[in-house]
Amino acid sequence: MSTAILYRIPAQQLSPAVLPLYACPVPAGFPSPADDQQDPPLDLTQHLFRNPASTFLARIAGDSMTGAGIHPGDLIAVDRALTACDGSIVVAVIDGEHTVKRLRLQRGRAWLEAENERYAPLELLASAHL
Repeated sequence: MSTAILYRIPAQQLSPAVLPLYACPVPAGFPSPADDQQDPPLDLTQHLFRNPASTFLARIAGDSMTGAGIHPGDLIAVDRALTACDGSIVVAVIDGEHTVKRLRLQRGRAWLEAENERYAPLELLASAHL
């Protein structure tokens, strides 16, 4: 089974992603000379993440999730405050190694599924913390 190597960056260590926001929509037609006023800066962290304090970013290594559109080198955001359910894509720790897989919960069983047919599912034992 391929495991993903994640580089954890806690949200508290991220500097705010504040960018200028123009007050007027940007038309796709002819420009208007009056449309150069700016609104106050916009903090992207607050708009992109439901729970910024419990969110971290990680870089993907490996190809086990390419079927879900997650490719090597991609940057993912992981929110530890959300509760995983059947079908959720999760970051799991298996034998001390991080991996990104789809969680499956059915009939009292739990397993991790890759989104690449080259990788077999990994059943989780009842002692696993979900």
